[in-house]
Amino acid sequence: IQASGPKGTRSGGAETSTVPANFIVNTGNASASDIEALILLMQETVQRDSGIALQREVQIVGEP
Repeated sequence: IQASGPKGTRSGGAETSTVPANFIVNTGNASASDIEALILLMQETVQRDSGIALQREVQIVGEP
């Protein structure tokens, strides 16, 4: 993730951490949709840059 450069990337109120890029930080008003959009963006970026398909460690439940 760090090699693909998404550190500090935002989606609404969700942001990737600037320290370990695989952490998502709620800046105070992130919705579930913001967090899910950021996860998808990170997955797409890494896939495009490295060819590696990331798998979520968390299970998304319900509607975003």
